Amino acid sequence: MSRAEDLFQKLIYFGEDAIDEFIINRQTEELFLDFKQAVSSGKNFTTLHRDDRKNLAKAISGFGNSEGGVIIWGVECSRDVEAGDVAQAKVKVQNVHRFLSWIENAISGCTIPSHNKVRNHVISCDENGDGFLATYIPKSEIAPLMTTSNSAIYIRSGSNNVPAPYAVIAGMFGRCPQPNVELIMGERKLELLDNIDEDMLYPNSIDNPPKQYVKLSFAIQIANASNVIARELYLSCQTVQNGGEYNKVRFSNYNQMDAIPGAEGQLNLITRPDLRLPPRGIVRFCNVEFVLSPYIDDDFLIEGVVGADNAAPHDFRINVQKNKLRSFVARVMRGEEDNLVLLNEFFNDYIHGEL
Repeated sequence: MSRAEDLFQKLIYFGEDAIDEFIINRQTEELFLDFKQAVSSGKNFTTLHRDDRKNLAKAISGFGNSEGGVIIWGVECSRDVEAGDVAQAKVKVQNVHRFLSWIENAISGCTIPSHNKVRNHVISCDENGDGFLATYIPKSEIAPLMTTSNSAIYIRSGSNNVPAPYAVIAGMFGRCPQPNVELIMGERKLELLDNIDEDMLYPNSIDNPPKQYVKLSFAIQIANASNVIARELYLSCQTVQNGGEYNKVRFSNYNQMDAIPGAEGQLNLITRPDLRLPPRGIVRFCNVEFVLSPYIDDDFLIEGVVGADNAAPHDFRINVQKNKLRSFVARVMRGEEDNLVLLNEFFNDYIHGEL
C-alpha cells in the first residue's frame, strides 16, 4: 500500500479523529499530503469556486505526475519557520455533500488527459451538513497530466505542486507504460446453511452443537486497468486468524494457476507463462469460502497482495474484530435482515485495500 493510500485509509477509518491528531501533532504538508480550506460556500454561485477548482487541478496534476497524494478539505494551515506549513485549525466545508458533488463533477475537466482514479470520501458531517472531505489522487499510469486552466504540468516537490522542468517532462514522455492491475472480489454470496453431515463443521465432542452456520463466498479476480498487456499476474494470500478453531477458510478452483507451496494457511498463485491479460481483461484466481460458526473466540484476519510483472502490487486485508464478527454471525442467523445488505456491509466495513 502506498503512503498516499495509507493516509486515505486512515482518514476513512478514524474519521475526524485523524484530523484532530494532525492538528495536535502540528502535521506538516508534505510529499503526499495537502491541507486546503474550501472557498465554495454556495451563497453566490452554484458550482465549484474557481480557487477550489484551481487547487484541485494543480493537486491532480502534481500528485498524479508524482507518487500520489491526499487533499484534506477543511483544514487551515499556518506557516512555521522551521517546519513549514502545518495544520492549525479546522474550518469545516459548508454543505460538505454538495461540495463533494462539485468536486466529483470537476475532476474529469481539470487535466488533460483526465485522471479517472481520483476518489473522494466525506470524513465527517455535522447536523448542519458541514464537515470535511478527503480527495485521494493516486499516481497516474497515463502521464504527464496537464491542467486545463493554464496548460501547466505540475509535479510534487516537498509540500508544493510546482511546474515541472523541461527535463522532467521529457522523461515523463519517455516513460514506458506499465500495467496496472486491480483486485475484484466478485460473485459474492452469503448463505445460512444447515450443519449437515456431508459438510460437517462442528465435531461430535461439542455439547449441543448449533444446527446452522454462515458461509460467505466470493471469487478473487484481477482486472487489467491499463492500456498495455499484463503478464505473470500473481496472488499471495495468508490466513493469519480465522476467528476460532470452529471456523474455516477454504480456497478452491485455482487449478488453472501455478500454485507455489507456502506456509500453513498461505496460498501463492501465479499465472502460467503463456497467459497474457489484455487491457480491460479479467482473470479469475480462485474462489474463497469463509465458514463461520457462532463460536467466535478470536479476531479474523486475512492479508494478501495482487500484482503483475512490472506493475505496482496492491495489498488487501480482511480484518474483523471478534466481537464484531460474533455480532455479524448472530445477525445472519436471526434472519431479520436482508442478506444482500449484510453482505455489502461485510465487504464495505471489513475489507481494506485498493479494490
